[in-house]
Amino acid sequence: MALSDRGLGILLVTGSAVAWSTAGLFTRFLTADAATMLMWRGTFGALGLMSVLLLRNGRAGLAGFARLGRPGWLYAAVSAAGMLCFITALTRTSVAHVAVIYAAAPFLAAGLGWLLLGERPGGRALTAAVLALGGASVMVGLSADGTLGGDLLALGMTLAMALMMVIARRWPAIPTLPAATLSALMSSLAVLPLASLALPEPGQTVLLAGFGLVNSALGLGLFLAGSSRLPPVQSALIGALDAPLAPLWVWLVFAEAPGPATLAGGAVVMTAVIWHTLSAPGPN
Repeated sequence: MALSDRGLGILLVTGSAVAWSTAGLFTRFLTADAATMLMWRGTFGALGLMSVLLLRNGRAGLAGFARLGRPGWLYAAVSAAGMLCFITALTRTSVAHVAVIYAAAPFLAAGLGWLLLGERPGGRALTAAVLALGGASVMVGLSADGTLGGDLLALGMTLAMALMMVIARRWPAIPTLPAATLSALMSSLAVLPLASLALPEPGQTVLLAGFGLVNSALGLGLFLAGSSRLPPVQSALIGALDAPLAPLWVWLVFAEAPGPATLAGGAVVMTAVIWHTLSAPGPN
């Protein structure tokens, strides 16, 4: 039985949340500074996406870059800016603050979707957003070890994510692979003056390649393809799965068992997302 457009969107955005949730795992293994990580992440991400584009469509796939138009360039620029804000925020404020601020994405997405697209969020969506925000807050605690600059960067990242959802929803015909490739390349070029150009050790190079291919290429490609099929608030809610999934990978790889607060808060986030996904009516 074929998936509905909404069902496919849910599946794709869920896949992007899984891919993006590996960021913490990769950064645990990597020894490079934030700018160098971003440069290699974007470079390998762009190479991976370009390879898929050429393998799937041959040289004819390059025509997609000419069809990006203003919406495609805008999406790529916002996406690149959001990733720069995210990685930099992690170096300037606590992970707890970044996670809680990002949990506000459903509210920003709902507001932008209403203002710019006329898609008014329903009561279930807002209830699920409140639950997800509460669950994320329980997971990380309401610590006070952040900084104003880092928190503002995290807010900028969250706003960028919400805007990406609205752009993809408004212009669903944006060529997915060219837009994601351009976004990865932009994020790499933006930090080039601050990054180390020395070739990393072989083991680190493999990890950086995995970071770019999984976290950047796969995450960007799936997100753009899926969020064009869903209301922004629903894309943001599914993206909140990043919070409970990130400690799961660390637990599986490093055997660091999550604490009671992480388990309880993660369960609340997942329950909110699953409840809203299963109860949302119709194609939207």
